[in-house]
Amino acid sequence: MTQRVFTKDQLVNEFDLPWNDDMVKSNDMYETSRWSIHYILVFEHEGKFWRTTYAVGATESQDEGPWEYDDEVTCIEVEEQERMVKYWAEV
Repeated sequence: MTQRVFTKDQLVNEFDLPWNDDMVKSNDMYETSRWSIHYILVFEHEGKFWRTTYAVGATESQDEGPWEYDDEVTCIEVEEQERMVKYWAEV
């Protein structure tokens, strides 16, 4: 598993993540809490794809931005793979 550490400044100010549509490949909410909404982000940088998580405030009263409490963010290199999935559908 390949990891790379980016600074919060790189991700937010230099790359404009998680809002940069040119870099973002996937940005999915995976959990909510009383105060935060948590996301899994996959983005492309220098021809490689990286996955990390971040949270934002759940309401306008929660002043929390992406990687608010982190100076450095560890990302994991990922690749897109196709999978077949079975699920239960209504009839």
